[in-house]
Amino acid sequence: MIGPMENSGDLESMLMGYRVSAALSVAAELGLSDELATGPRTVAELATAVGADEETLARLVRVLVTVGVYADNDGAVSNTPLGEGLRSGVPGTQRPLARTLQDPALWAAWGHLGHSVRTGETAFEALHGVDVWTYRQRQPEHNAIFNDNMTARSWKIAGAVAAAYDFSGFHTVVDVGGGQGIVLDAVLRSNDHLTGTVFDREHVVATEPETAALAPRWSAAAGDFFAEVPPADVYLLKSILHDWPDDRCVEILRVCAESLNPGGAILVIEAVLGQPGHEADAAFSDLNMLVLPGGRERTEDQYAALFAAAGLQLTRLVDTPTRMSILEAVKAGPLDRA
Repeated sequence: MIGPMENSGDLESMLMGYRVSAALSVAAELGLSDELATGPRTVAELATAVGADEETLARLVRVLVTVGVYADNDGAVSNTPLGEGLRSGVPGTQRPLARTLQDPALWAAWGHLGHSVRTGETAFEALHGVDVWTYRQRQPEHNAIFNDNMTARSWKIAGAVAAAYDFSGFHTVVDVGGGQGIVLDAVLRSNDHLTGTVFDREHVVATEPETAALAPRWSAAAGDFFAEVPPADVYLLKSILHDWPDDRCVEILRVCAESLNPGGAILVIEAVLGQPGHEADAAFSDLNMLVLPGGRERTEDQYAALFAAAGLQLTRLVDTPTRMSILEAVKAGPLDRA
């Protein structure tokens, strides 16, 4: 006879994890942590401030107190360090990520994961009939939240990338698919000799640098990285290739290789499968790529194969203190870079 399973409570918590995600997402959408930034408040005060029903808000807060996001001291609700992470505009904020979960199309796509596993098809497109990029373009409110999330997540690794890689041999840099140009911002701030361009779709690309002092060395350009990119000594591709299947990645890399100045390099910044210390992050990100855009995370060898197919060669992998690594590629053949 089979006895009680060991660690069954842990398994149940994992199975019910979606409930915590949903509660955090609602708290972020309501802006509870922002309302608590100046100090403790009662649920009644919070309900008035965010336009929520007092009794049901109390039930939500009670849940989030039990998981350590908020504290309740005799009816006075306050942020904990976790709750601070849901505030707007603070370094490392998780509020934009939590708000992305307000999109029912995203929730539904994850519920369609089994279809992806059985067929290899992208869950989002199979369920909704359009790819996730087309959907976001048609849903400006969700697209804005997605862009905010990408910006917030980029801040976490931008400085680490700028510090980990030696840009002294270059003069011009293009942040390909760079959105608001957060990585470019960090690289330019750390390298006074560089000029840079953030390049992305017109409805996404920044119109001014995050750091105003960089304006003389900063520019923006709109376009399609499957067709062309501005010439440069070095290209930054952060979290770009993992969005796409192999054949599309090769297209992007070939376009970059064609416009790369002599002696230049292409820097692919991604979570690499198999890198020690970040195995779970990379594995879950890989599943997210399957569900939403149809891409994947890859091993170092798999990236090397993509580079080779595009006429490039992987020269080194540079670790950063974050979950992201920098894969440096140059045009195949004798190196002419100093």
